[in-house]
Amino acid sequence: MSFDYDYIIMGSGFGGSVSALRLSEKGYKVLVIEKGKWYDNKDFPKTNWNLRKWLWLPKFKLFGIMKMTYFRHIAILSGVGVGGGSLVYANTLPTPKRNFFTTGSWAKLKDWESELEPYYRKARTMLGATTNPRLFDSDKRMKDLARAIGKEDAFSPTEVAVYFGDQQNTVKDPFFNGKGPDRKGCNFCGQCMTGCPHNAKNTLDKNYLYLAQQLGCEIIAEHEIKDIIPKNGGYEVTFKKATSYWGKKKKLTSKGVVLSGGVLGTTRLLMKLKKKSLPQLSEKLGEMVRTNNEALIFSVSTDKQIDYTKGVAIGSIIDVDEDTHLEPVRYGRKSGFWRILMWPMVTETNFFKRVAKLMITPFTAPVKWLKTYTVKDFAKQSSILLFMQTIDSTLSFRKGWFRIGTKVTKGENPSAFIPDAHKLARKHAEITNAKNVVILSETLTGIPSTAHILGGCVMGKDKTEGVINENNEIFGYPNMYVCDGSMISANPGVNPSLSITAIAERAMDQIPKKQVSFSPE
Repeated sequence: MSFDYDYIIMGSGFGGSVSALRLSEKGYKVLVIEKGKWYDNKDFPKTNWNLRKWLWLPKFKLFGIMKMTYFRHIAILSGVGVGGGSLVYANTLPTPKRNFFTTGSWAKLKDWESELEPYYRKARTMLGATTNPRLFDSDKRMKDLARAIGKEDAFSPTEVAVYFGDQQNTVKDPFFNGKGPDRKGCNFCGQCMTGCPHNAKNTLDKNYLYLAQQLGCEIIAEHEIKDIIPKNGGYEVTFKKATSYWGKKKKLTSKGVVLSGGVLGTTRLLMKLKKKSLPQLSEKLGEMVRTNNEALIFSVSTDKQIDYTKGVAIGSIIDVDEDTHLEPVRYGRKSGFWRILMWPMVTETNFFKRVAKLMITPFTAPVKWLKTYTVKDFAKQSSILLFMQTIDSTLSFRKGWFRIGTKVTKGENPSAFIPDAHKLARKHAEITNAKNVVILSETLTGIPSTAHILGGCVMGKDKTEGVINENNEIFGYPNMYVCDGSMISANPGVNPSLSITAIAERAMDQIPKKQVSFSPE
């Protein structure tokens, strides 16, 4: 059977980009289909007030790089565009602690810590990981917090995917012996999460995708896969325009498929297709979804001399304990969109008591609360505290009448009121002369937010325990793989991008080179 491509890849995030390069290197004809837009350095929004370029809400003609999705138990922040989450993520590349490799549905399949060690090294090299060389106000206050809680030795600069070279001049590719694009050094403007305008952030379009294209890999942007049908020993893939209300469906065939659309893309698509095109999918599909047990809390200082915008998006970290990590996150100057969604942080699980506390809180320090809500540059005086834990609880996605729903299947409900997180946030506010605020949906509903949704297509020894095998291949569908956050089978408790990259590297390493047959003349 002749196919249009050897492999079609859905999504261009960390797993999709790795797959694109490694399959192209092995001689395969590869196509990447990405629903988001192409963004060059000059295309990114200057601030997050430019919703057209920052938010992904296609129904309202907003085709930006960040998407917000709300479910009953969790609100999810994710990335969209050619380069996926790398366009909007905070560049941070920590390796999880040992607990990540020894728990979850994948734990008994391999000695994952040693198995993945060379792939973590390869991923760091490809992503240009380096230690953040400079600490600014946000990081210094985080170090003060570490000292105050007796954890100064647990404070350190982060490993980040940023080029810290010449800030003034564009230079030849410093990472791949000149085979990559020209680059310019980071000027510590803090704009990483609205899209780096200075060509310093090591996004996937500057490494994996760029190199894959040099080898012939094709990328179609602004299109979304709608169906995958097994056909003639391969697959027929149907896709259509993602940035238009209208658009004719198109079809292409391939010998194999790699699904890299993230939890919200891959898991939801497979749940839809299980009802018709892919009925042999495991019953574990949509199970074991993890939130990284996160909290996102803003600490807004009334000190006008402070400048939290200077630095990379996340420049430091405190390993609070074996299970808990805390990072200060920043936006660039004038990126104050979040202020319109902020309400005072209240620690109370009971709704009625929470509302009562919420009403009373502003009157406990009216002048300071007024100053908090009227700071001139919200980004300049706000440090976002990202709290993460390896403590495990899982959700499952459920197909409803109109949309996917969620259900708690293990552990406690994800909560917006994690006591340890609130305690650290209040201590930080005390040190920095600040007030703590959170997204209003958290205060009203108790639903927490996460930037790192994981699982739904986890590994298992067979289809009774997982959706994919130890090599990321889907049970029941040969040559169909999952390489994205949905394959993550335990709670990392830290930013997961490096882990997704490393596991995808290993998965692609298991696929043999393309065999080329020659016909006798």
